[in-house]
Amino acid sequence: MPGAILRHGSVPPRTSSRWSSGTERTSRRASPAFLIDHPGGKALFDSGLHPDAGRDPDARLGPAARVFEVELRDGEDVAARLGALGVDPAEIRYLITSHLHFDHTGGHASIPNARVVVQRREWDAGHDADLMARNFFDARNYDTGHEVLAVDGEHDLFGDGRVVCLPTYGHTPGHQSLRVRLAGGDVVLTADACYLRRTLEELHLPAIVHDPSAMLSSLHRLRALQQAGARIFYGHDPEFWATVPQAPAEV
Repeated sequence: MPGAILRHGSVPPRTSSRWSSGTERTSRRASPAFLIDHPGGKALFDSGLHPDAGRDPDARLGPAARVFEVELRDGEDVAARLGALGVDPAEIRYLITSHLHFDHTGGHASIPNARVVVQRREWDAGHDADLMARNFFDARNYDTGHEVLAVDGEHDLFGDGRVVCLPTYGHTPGHQSLRVRLAGGDVVLTADACYLRRTLEELHLPAIVHDPSAMLSSLHRLRALQQAGARIFYGHDPEFWATVPQAPAEV
């Protein structure tokens, strides 16, 4: 089962932001998505940034524009990246959403026919005014008219163990990662459950955490998967992503 990495610019935190700390201040924070070509249909894990995020971040990101810079050139949005691979965004069957932050849901509207797969507690948080404000959720990115499959905990998407949603709560109320069984072995796409390699090695929590205790538990789960042989794909680690083949190459 092939899988390919799609890069969509980067989202470094502003150095003056109270949300940035240590390595996070200087990292260019890659904003990737992952295309999975399963016999049961194509799936996309996250959708990156909205095309307007680079052109007019204040209008598109709102309060988050005070915290994060956005680097997104024309042709780097998810629909353009898919088109460059000869994939029609309308072909995507599932849009697996790690969480509702703008750099993971900005391209949802350009994937018109997909069923969004999200943890129920994340979806509920995305419609709670207090939790939306605390987590920088912007419903323009995810309330896009898609059919939604809200899941509770671990979920085997195709029923064959090859694409499995893993609850990794903490970064946001209902964050999830994804285990994908490729020909070369299992990979775990952590998204923001694990920003950097250092996050997992040192159990070093980033500045933006909804529930620190839950995030630590999620990191321990990711460590166990790594020890069992899975390859960990760190969510925003620029040094790691520089070593990973990008589409059109397969992972």
